[in-house]
Amino acid sequence: MLLRDRDRVVFTGDSVTDAGRARPVGQGLWDGVGNGFVRQVDNFLNVLYPEQKFYLMNTGVSGNTTRDLLARWQTDVLNLKPDILFVCIGFNDVWRQFDTPCVFDLHVPIEEYRENLIRMIGETKDKVRQMVFLTPYYMEPNKEDAMRKMMDSYGAVVKEVCKEYDLPCVDLQPAFDDYLQYRHSASLMWDRVHPGPIGSLLIARELLKFMGVDRPLF
Repeated sequence: MLLRDRDRVVFTGDSVTDAGRARPVGQGLWDGVGNGFVRQVDNFLNVLYPEQKFYLMNTGVSGNTTRDLLARWQTDVLNLKPDILFVCIGFNDVWRQFDTPCVFDLHVPIEEYRENLIRMIGETKDKVRQMVFLTPYYMEPNKEDAMRKMMDSYGAVVKEVCKEYDLPCVDLQPAFDDYLQYRHSASLMWDRVHPGPIGSLLIARELLKFMGVDRPLF
């Protein structure tokens, strides 16, 4: 499995990661790491590997873009000295171009997005055992929807940058596409971005598969 006993594991990003986590660093019991996918991952790891201890930390901040995350990278990532780092960012880089189309200063164009990811990698890759990116997703099966098309483009950048710098990337969009063959996105969340409890479990499942969890839950 990817994780080792006593590993320090940091999850960072925006509201999808944040999910009501504690401040200044989300950690510990109950909602310390939030009530989203980080909590789900922590629950499964504690159930499946009780003889090991994994120190999970959540530093997601609602509303953040890659620009915002870079501004707090030292305090909320590097200072925590993670062995494993998961980065899930890009939703607001896209969203601000739709919900505030005339507030240009909040928009993060795709080339800046790419450069911001590269800066994160440059400041971090050699300081952690593993750095992992998660793609942003949009819970909309119509691939011609304007926001879905842009989110796919930003997700493609994540995959391209990870390939260029030899880093793993967990593509979350297929997990939601598979689910939405049977359920409407409103059954997860009306805004089609925040995953809610079911969507968080979908994300957690993808992360546990990526980690190589090798013990059955049942």
